[in-house]
Amino acid sequence: MPPRRRTDPAQGRAALRAALESLDAGSAPARPDLAAAVRYTLEELAARHPGGSVEVRVPPFAAVQVVAGPRHTRGTPPAVVETDALTWLELATGRLAFAQARAAGRVRASGERADLGELLPVAGTGA
Repeated sequence: MPPRRRTDPAQGRAALRAALESLDAGSAPARPDLAAAVRYTLEELAARHPGGSVEVRVPPFAAVQVVAGPRHTRGTPPAVVETDALTWLELATGRLAFAQARAAGRVRASGERADLGELLPVAGTGA
């Protein structure tokens, strides 16, 4: 069963475009655009790589479970990836490589399936 989307894909793409335009202009994206863009791209990741062995967290906006493998039901999942919203958008659009973000300390990842490098990007930079 595919994951349920909470963000309308057209609205998510529009929010992602607006957030990226703000970043390109050197300003912070509007919070509603940032929130919708994060949720949309996380939902896209979950749709493309369903499963429950890795939890990807982008506080305070959303978290999804992805990647086939052992599923957890309580407590901390076997693998966790956490980052901030701006870093996530760079990762999700291919503007930043996962390995680079991890090496720079912009991503915290633990567990054997926590390397998302092969799963990203999930949206184009033009959204």
